[in-house]
Amino acid sequence: MVEFFVLVVAIVFNASANILLKFGMQNAPQISVVGLKNMLLNSITNVYVWLGLFSFGVAFVFYSVVLTKMKLGVAYPVMTSAGFVIVTLFAVFLFDEKMNWLKIAGIAVIALGIWLVSIAK
Repeated sequence: MVEFFVLVVAIVFNASANILLKFGMQNAPQISVVGLKNMLLNSITNVYVWLGLFSFGVAFVFYSVVLTKMKLGVAYPVMTSAGFVIVTLFAVFLFDEKMNWLKIAGIAVIALGIWLVSIAK
């Protein structure tokens, strides 16, 4: 049971990292306009990018702990699909991305898949 809690922490930090990176990079200059050097300089001076990288690090630590106790064939699908669902939902509310019935159906199928994979022996 503890490994599922640790996996949830890893999932939340991984999803948060992606959301923070998007937030930090949404107004970043395009490489084609300012060049790679200036785009990278802008990125490394952005607090949201740093918070995203920190969140990826925390997710890595917790996920590594999960892998010592849980099967990879369970941990990885749950990690990636749950992260996809979280990121998609936050993208709708934070970044005005559109949600349609096809995406909703896809999220429902993913949720069902997470449940099926997590209960499989």
